[in-house]
This record gives sequence, structure tokens and C-alpha cells, in this order.
Amino acid sequence: MKTLKPLSDFFKAIEKDYRISITHIGIYAALLQFRAEKGFVNPIEVYRYEIMKLAKITGPVTYHKCMRELNEYGYISYLPKRNRNQRSTIYFPI
Repeated sequence: MKTLKPLSDFFKAIEKDYRISITHIGIYAALLQFRAEKGFVNPIEVYRYEIMKLAKITGPVTYHKCMRELNEYGYISYLPKRNRNQRSTIYFPI
């Protein structure tokens, strides 16, 4: 299925990446679900609470840490907004 390819590619990429935890996986899966709901656009624009709800994460510190790390490790390109009233932008590698 075409819709599972990004998740499958992610799992192949993280197979030997010891830095990735279950929380990273949950956030990435939530990002992909959010993207699918928006018609597979790239980039997506999200509020933190939207992804936290999908990923079942309650701590904003954990969310920001994992998002920053996914960005640093090259799995996404994350452009956070410091203003709570603006959506952050997230690019997926093509």
C-alpha cells in the first residue's frame, strides 16, 4: 500500500539507529497520520497539541525533545514557532 510506504521507510531507516525510542516512533507515526488526513501535503503545519494527542504524549518537554532529535537525525525538517498561536512547519524527506 502506498500510504504505508513512508512508515515502512522510516522503520528501515531506524533499524540500526539506537538513538530512536518508542516515543520518537509514536511521534513520527502521529505526524504521518496527520499528514495523511491533510491529503499528503508536504510540508504540514501543526500545533503541538494536535500531534501530542495523536501520539498519546502528555509532556510538552518530551514532545519538543523528540521533535528536535528527529530533526537533528534527519528524519524530518522541523521549523518550530515560538508563538503558541502559530503552527510549526514540518517537512518530510522526499
